[in-house]
Amino acid sequence: MTKDEALKIVKEQLTEHRYQHTIGVMDTSVELAERFGADSEKAMMAAIFHDYAKFRPKEEMKTIIQEQNLGEDLLRYGSELWHAPVGAYLVEKEAGMEDEEILQAISSHTSGRVGMSMLEKIIFLADYIEPGRHFPGVEDVREAAKEDLNEAVKQSLMNTITFLMKRNQLVFPETLHTYNDIVRQQGGKNE
Repeated sequence: MTKDEALKIVKEQLTEHRYQHTIGVMDTSVELAERFGADSEKAMMAAIFHDYAKFRPKEEMKTIIQEQNLGEDLLRYGSELWHAPVGAYLVEKEAGMEDEEILQAISSHTSGRVGMSMLEKIIFLADYIEPGRHFPGVEDVREAAKEDLNEAVKQSLMNTITFLMKRNQLVFPETLHTYNDIVRQQGGKNE
């Protein structure tokens, strides 16, 4: 599938605003892939499709999560997380994407996961720092992303967890586990 074919498929699923976000994530992911030595074609495709299911009805996403065993525990947390694993499933079924690395990067782009590949980290981070994002802490993460992928991912996770806690919202356990995994990779200790 070419870039133009993928963008055409995705554009039909998104609002214009979300499509522009997707273009920003695509450009950012390619830049990060080139910077850190990842496959820029895979990064581009995963970025294009990362929000494929963003505007699907919640009931449809809930049904897919249940029927496809995508993690019932997801249903106890914010529905903002659902479009990632549902998107990976639908991109495979509806768009014919067969690349497991790309599908996994789509699936984990909202919550992260323990043992994320470089491609997963790139999509997770590109979604967070694309040029259209403007919120406290994003510039620090953009700066970190110039030098250290893990540090930038860790900072984005810290910001997200802190934001949710300040709003008295639940934090999906996998996001906390992802943070801990990155800290361990950086040599952090529990002392």
